[in-house]
Amino acid sequence: MIKFGREICGDFTHSTSREWLVTNGSGGYASGTVAEALTRRYHGLLVAALKPPLGRTLLLAKLDETVVCNEKTYPLFTNVWAENTIAPSGYRNIEQFSLEGTVPVWRFACGDALLEKRIWMQQGSNTTYVYYSLIRATQPLQLTLKALVTYRDYHGNTQAKNWQMSVSETDRGLAIDAFLGATPFYLRSDSGTVTPAHEWNYGFDLAVERYRGLDDREDRLHVANFEATLKVGQSLTFVASTEQNSDLNGELALRSQRHYEQQLIQRSTPQQEKPLPDWVSQLVLAADQFIVNRPTANEPSGKTVIAGYHWFGDWGRDTMISLPGLTLATGRPEIARSILRTFAKYIDRGMLPNRFPDAGETPEYNTVDATLWYFEAIRAYYRATQDNDLLQELFPALADIIDWHRRGTRYNIHLDDADGFLYAGEAGVQLTWMDAKVGDWVVTPRIGKPIEINALWYNALRIMVQFAQWLGKPYQDYENMANRTQASFARFWNAELGYCYDGLDGPDGNDRAFRPNQLFAISLPLLKEKPLLSLEQQRAIVDECGRMLLTSHGLRSLSPDDPQYQGHYGGNQRERDGAYHQGTVWGWLLGPFVQAHLQIYHNPQQARQFLEPMAHHLTAHGMGSLSEIFDGDAPMTPRGCIAQAWTVAEVLRAWWATEQ
Repeated sequence: MIKFGREICGDFTHSTSREWLVTNGSGGYASGTVAEALTRRYHGLLVAALKPPLGRTLLLAKLDETVVCNEKTYPLFTNVWAENTIAPSGYRNIEQFSLEGTVPVWRFACGDALLEKRIWMQQGSNTTYVYYSLIRATQPLQLTLKALVTYRDYHGNTQAKNWQMSVSETDRGLAIDAFLGATPFYLRSDSGTVTPAHEWNYGFDLAVERYRGLDDREDRLHVANFEATLKVGQSLTFVASTEQNSDLNGELALRSQRHYEQQLIQRSTPQQEKPLPDWVSQLVLAADQFIVNRPTANEPSGKTVIAGYHWFGDWGRDTMISLPGLTLATGRPEIARSILRTFAKYIDRGMLPNRFPDAGETPEYNTVDATLWYFEAIRAYYRATQDNDLLQELFPALADIIDWHRRGTRYNIHLDDADGFLYAGEAGVQLTWMDAKVGDWVVTPRIGKPIEINALWYNALRIMVQFAQWLGKPYQDYENMANRTQASFARFWNAELGYCYDGLDGPDGNDRAFRPNQLFAISLPLLKEKPLLSLEQQRAIVDECGRMLLTSHGLRSLSPDDPQYQGHYGGNQRERDGAYHQGTVWGWLLGPFVQAHLQIYHNPQQARQFLEPMAHHLTAHGMGSLSEIFDGDAPMTPRGCIAQAWTVAEVLRAWWATEQ
């Protein structure tokens, strides 16, 4: 469904603003632009997860490809240098770009010759395939691949100085040792010749990093040239890998990748009489890119969720919010089970980790909502599977979580017995999903009793009532707590404004800001039967969110009428984080909005219309996936991560909800 001709490929602005992504299921990835110019520090052909799913390290930055055909030379690559100099302009030789599933495909027109190129990764391996095939030509074609490498953390930047890497010949290619103790990696091809080199190329320009207020220059090492002559129907397989003996059969590897993706689509529609719409099928494939391995001693096949590409690792909050859409909506409950069990091992003082750092093994627990979303994820899983064994296994941990919240845990998170609400927060800490922080500045501290936290707390208590009843355990205590929270919830309603406070009992009193968080007091599934607000109040919230916050690609995080509203996301870190939750549009919020709209208006066809613009967005930014955020002001330009787990997950989940 995603295919461009020269109208996009031959336009530098358009072809560099569209990015592709392939992943390996272990945290590693490859990514770049249609133009093949690298615009981010995160772009590269092999970003290996050396400590899955983290330890991500850029190894192979790019291949600069040149074709000689009928005695004429055609550069297929594009480089941008300091002072925004473009040389060469290989993007002008791209006749077509498309996605086959998640596999990016280029067609280069070189005179009467047509050369095709594909890129994908082997599942479970830090191995990238680049596969060239000559579709059409009247004469043999000479293909040269100039390999540019580095060895750095994917957040970093390479300044060469006097760096000397060790390069040695190996079977069909080269072995590269960047420094003593580095993981060796290998560049190989199935045919042709390889000529080692060791020449630094200086001053590559990274335009998107400049936009983000970060270092915008990078050096890369020219380590070798791979050369081959192709006749019509012949192919060349190039492999970059941390495995010395990776398979060089590109045709077989491509067939395996296609089969893998076909299986994903088939599993998502086991009982469907009609096939999924193309854009929904694409989202099913996108969903798989976020599911990665997190092996533990007790769960060697453990799974987790990468929150977003390129720079996020696995976050507890994002994982639990995304789990229903990424796994249950795609027919993969066994993945959900593994994730739920994996995260259970990390529960500490009644809390799930917020983030696993890229370096080091100590998780960070600065979240009040990840743990509450865990309850909802388990409820959704049990509803889909009736897995009593897992429920029996996890119930003691859930009971312990409730107990910790009653008596108090980290960051002043505790139950206020007076009204049955959870209080959370202390100076200098960000605990809700609106978690931007720059230095000591917490942009949206939300200390007190945030509305979505207490909707989630109430939801967790109602879930515990159900679980306890199903397992034949005492449930009355959970029901009493839930009833107290329900009885007090009217405090959140602001009759003067006609919507809910965003939080109660904060340092400055009740928060009157109009934000989308109140939607969760409607959209959580168990709240349909045991609501927290009257039907009139729920309708007023949905209508007002539709008028003030809804956009084509998500909901604004703050009303445009608010003095703190910022409609553009960009600049240095302080400027970006200052706008992150102050008007920036979040794609994942379409899920709760559509769910709440369905609940109030019972009109699936109309609710589905709110999701349809995302089908068009699949052709932009991170092609084949959905972005993290968008500007609050029109034209709502996509920003942030090019592929975000909870955006994909919530759009998938909401789409299925409109199909029921």
